[in-house]
Amino acid sequence: MNFQEWIRLFQEQILNTPLIEWLAVGFGVSEVLFAKRNSIWLYPTGIISILLSMFLLFKVKLYAEMLLSIYYLVMSVYGWVIWKKRKLDGENQVSWSTNSELLIAILISIVGFFVFYFVLRNHTDSDVPLFDAFVSSTAWAGMWLLAKRKIENWIFLNISNIVAIPLLFHKKLPLMACLTTFLFVVAIFGFIEWKKIIGKRKLSVL
Repeated sequence: MNFQEWIRLFQEQILNTPLIEWLAVGFGVSEVLFAKRNSIWLYPTGIISILLSMFLLFKVKLYAEMLLSIYYLVMSVYGWVIWKKRKLDGENQVSWSTNSELLIAILISIVGFFVFYFVLRNHTDSDVPLFDAFVSSTAWAGMWLLAKRKIENWIFLNISNIVAIPLLFHKKLPLMACLTTFLFVVAIFGFIEWKKIIGKRKLSVL
């Protein structure tokens, strides 16, 4: 398929995109912008986006990503509660992960990958078990770090995003793929911004 044919196919997919996908993308964009600003509003907007996305993912048989959305939902509620309970200013809570926290995140990714792959390969009709499992397991780790306000969440989420983008195009979810591309870019700036927050806090301590 040449570039012009790809553009034409993309335009056709956009024109045929259902309202529910537009809404999921809209709330997803709001979520990541709030996350970049270190705002608690990332959670209510994210929860709406997650619920809409779950319906779409089930329809195209991305079962691991649908389970990932359930995990996102749980972690969003958990993160919302944690962020609200903390008395300190949100910026003061952003930090680098400890070695043990990074180890946990890596284990979540590795164990999650093998569990997802086994289930998808042997108990579902998924035609992309390897990629679906990878996207989901790395994002699981990223969401766990986000709830704890650890800067490395952006790294794990972008490892997931870079594989999710072509996967979503393959599954004919162009808006979701564009959203994920947007998330990839914003995550880069989110990492930079959170790093500045940590740097400012260190300077204020000095």
